Formats: sequence, C-alpha cells, structure tokens
Amino acid sequence: MNSDKTNQSVAPAAAPQDERIQKVSFWKKALNRPELGALAGTVLVLAFFITVSSGTGMFTPAGIINFLEVSAQLGIIATAAALLMIGGEFDLSIGSMIGLAGILIAIPAVEYGWPLWAAILLAFACAGLVGVINGNLVNRTGLPSFIVTLGFLFILRGLAIGISRLLTGRTQVGGVEEHIPGDWFAALFSGEVATGLFTWMASQGWIGTNFAGNPSVTGIPVSIVWWLGLTAVATWVLLCTPYGNWIFASGGDANAARNSGVPVRRVKISLFVFTAFSATIFACIQVMDTGSADTIRGLLKELEAIIAVVIGGALLTGGYGSAIGAALGALIFGMVQMGIFYTGVNTDWFQVFLGVMLLVAVLFNNYMRKKAMEAK
Repeated sequence: MNSDKTNQSVAPAAAPQDERIQKVSFWKKALNRPELGALAGTVLVLAFFITVSSGTGMFTPAGIINFLEVSAQLGIIATAAALLMIGGEFDLSIGSMIGLAGILIAIPAVEYGWPLWAAILLAFACAGLVGVINGNLVNRTGLPSFIVTLGFLFILRGLAIGISRLLTGRTQVGGVEEHIPGDWFAALFSGEVATGLFTWMASQGWIGTNFAGNPSVTGIPVSIVWWLGLTAVATWVLLCTPYGNWIFASGGDANAARNSGVPVRRVKISLFVFTAFSATIFACIQVMDTGSADTIRGLLKELEAIIAVVIGGALLTGGYGSAIGAALGALIFGMVQMGIFYTGVNTDWFQVFLGVMLLVAVLFNNYMRKKAMEAK
C-alpha cells in the first residue's frame, strides 16, 4: 500500500520535469542555429521600417516586390558565398566575374550574331574555368583564398575592360534586348512568373491597378525565383546530403577531414565553381533586364555578399553557417537599401548603415556562439 501511494505521488511530478527538459533542449538547439541572429535582425529591421515608412508605399505589393528584387540579386551570389565560407574559403572575384560574364554574353550576341543561348553557355563555361583555376590554385599552392581571388578580382575586371575595348571600342554593349524574344535559354533569366495569378488578384480587388486597369504588380521577377530556388537547394545540400557534411568538415578542420576520407580538394574546387556560376546567373539576369552589359557591373558585390553571409551567422573561420542565414542577410540588405529610399533618408548614408550592420552582426554572432557553448 505504501509503495503504491509513493508511486502515485511521484508520477505527476515527472511530466513537468520532462517539459522543462524539452524546453531546455529546444533553446539549446535554437542557440546553435547560425541564422538565429539574422532572424532577430530581420524582425527588428522589418518592425523599424513598418513604423517609420507608414504611407510611403514600401509595404504595398509593388514596394515589397521592389525590396525583394534587390534582396534576390544579392541573395543569388550570397548563397554560393555562404557555402564557400562554410567550406573555409573566400571568393573576392565574384563581382568581377559578374562584369566579365555580362560582356561575354553581350558581345557575341550583339556584335557577332550568336544565338543568345550560345553566348550564355559561353559565359557559364568561362565561369566554370575560373572556378576550377581558383580552386586549384588555393589547393595546390596553399595560399589563402583571399589572396588568390583578390588577384582574380583584378584579372577578370581587366579582361572585361580589355576584351570590350578591343572588340567594340567601348565599355558598354547595348542591344541585347533584340535577341531575347524566342530564345529558350534567355527566358530562364528574364521576365516574370505567375503573371496570370496577379492579373486574377487585381480582378478580385486584392491588389491595386494603374490607370489602364493593369495590376500594379504584374508578376514575380525571375530573380526572386532564382534566389528562393538556390537557397532551398543549398539548404537541402547542407542539411540532408553527405556533400553538405563534407562542406562543414572541410571548413571546420581540413586536415582532420582529409584523414577521415573527405575529398577536401574536390569539395573546395566545386564550391569555387558554384560561386562563379552564381555570379554568371546574376550577370544573365542583369543583362536580360537592362538589355545591355557594362564592364563595371558587379563592382563591390563580393563584399556585399560576404556582409550578407556574416549577417546570416556564418563564421569567417569556416565550418559554421547556413544558406537560410545568407538569405536573411540579403533580405535585411534589401530592406535597408530600399527603406532608406522610401523614407527619404539621404542614400549617401547607406554604406554607414551597411558597416554598422556588419559590426553588430559579428558582435551578436560571437555572443550567441559563447552562449551556445555555455549551454552545452
């Protein structure tokens, strides 16, 4: 009898204890997530601009598409930069690759009559070659990727200017828009999707229309689709595949990873190729959108990508980070850039905000990492 009563009195106390353990476990997992700081930053930035931009149109359908498009263009290259930084390397040639890829698309199509799909494939082929060279140089020489890709930053920009001046006598090449209609490959990098959905939404009165009765937002720009698609694929690779584990291992401790059988050299080369490809995707979208190429396109984009990745929670030392965090970092970037425009703040102050965000993100990430280590 006594033992039964004892068991009955102890049993109800077990459930609250289990709940406390589950809560502690949940917070430990949350603290270990690299994108936690970026998520908090996104909420704060969103709340700030909702408060100060009332009546400016920033959060109308058109305004949302505007800052999402800015975020998407950065997010495309930030996704690849995130994987490379998790793998323990940097690529400072991304911006120059954007400029060179645009020239490699425009000149063959406009000056020599190539079909646009062939010119785009040429740009991707050259990007792949650049990625392989970068990766091999880093692996074979043992030089920091910062130095190797800094060299290619100047090499690729110089090639873009030199090729353009040699073949056309100028640094801007227009007329690409004439080659876009009917080109099956160019359609992947131009225009909008879900246009029928937005027309229907306008007919239902869910979004506004202009004086001609057309919806104020005609569709989702293809850059946003690329951004979300690349982020989803990169997240799946990092979290659900052996290759994702190899990336983390290569960035965490390359020597230990090699001793465990991880093909570190191949992993890092493939990541450099991916960053070059992402820069070319960015270039394709820009060229199709503007109908022209310019040798100065992509200037400083490599730094913006690194900033977005760091804001997203990645460590500069490698082995830690996420594609979702990079996407949130790009979203913060887009909201701040367009928010300054909508609120009427002098855009000269944008770089100040960018620098402050970077410093705050690094300090916050370090703080959260310490808390995560203490919670273990």
